[in-house]
Amino acid sequence: MSPLNLAGVRFILAGLLLIPLTQGIKPQIYLIKNNLKLVLTVSLFQTVLLYGAFFLAMPYVRGAQAAIVIGSSPLTYAVIAHLTMGKTDRMNKGTLLSICAGIIGIILISLASKPWEPVGLREFLGMMVLMGGSTVSALANIVIAKQQSNKANPIALNSLQMFCGGLVLLLIGFFFEGIPTLNLPIQFWAVLFWLAFISACAFSIWFHLLSKMKVSKLNIWKFLIPVFGSIFAWVLLPEESPDKLSLIGVFFVSIGVIISVKTNQSAKTD
Repeated sequence: MSPLNLAGVRFILAGLLLIPLTQGIKPQIYLIKNNLKLVLTVSLFQTVLLYGAFFLAMPYVRGAQAAIVIGSSPLTYAVIAHLTMGKTDRMNKGTLLSICAGIIGIILISLASKPWEPVGLREFLGMMVLMGGSTVSALANIVIAKQQSNKANPIALNSLQMFCGGLVLLLIGFFFEGIPTLNLPIQFWAVLFWLAFISACAFSIWFHLLSKMKVSKLNIWKFLIPVFGSIFAWVLLPEESPDKLSLIGVFFVSIGVIISVKTNQSAKTD
């Protein structure tokens, strides 16, 4: 199945899987009636633009360059939160230090794959598209965080935004990639439902945390994504093995997260 069609079907299924967890569709209907703007905004930023950019850019970007751009997203989040959230989410020295340590770690992990070849125009444009996706995702996080006073049900919001976003991605996929065949082996559908479950579970946890924590503090933990990606590759792929540069990078990322946690704990104590 082509990328946009696959993304569309995946997120539609993820949205539907969450309906039982909201005890029916009443919370979704309530959100549509009372906060339709929030649903459409989050769906546009968090699913359509973010994943549209991701699927369009990845064929043109090497893994190392993509890891640098995606791994630096907490910096984007922290800067946007600093500019838009007012005094409630200002960057302090601890947050800035943790971000710097995380970025150093991401760069070291990426350099471990030896990306010595010059970056071409197509790859540069792909990296800019990825950066654009990270920026709109950061804006979606800000919107969700600002809506915590409205007591919007995070699971219902996630269900609606993924279903709507997946539907838009599927329609775009129909236009650019054609109508996909559904006559596929059972293994494909098993993996697809597993991916839909992962999306539904992960986004629901993320939306819930956004209503409880500062955006800049929470996004520091995204530095762990490329760390776990490296570890899983070393464990699961026989051709992959850790090297000194990657291990040093993992160390810097871990230090960044520890600094962020310690800074947050100190702020609560004060």
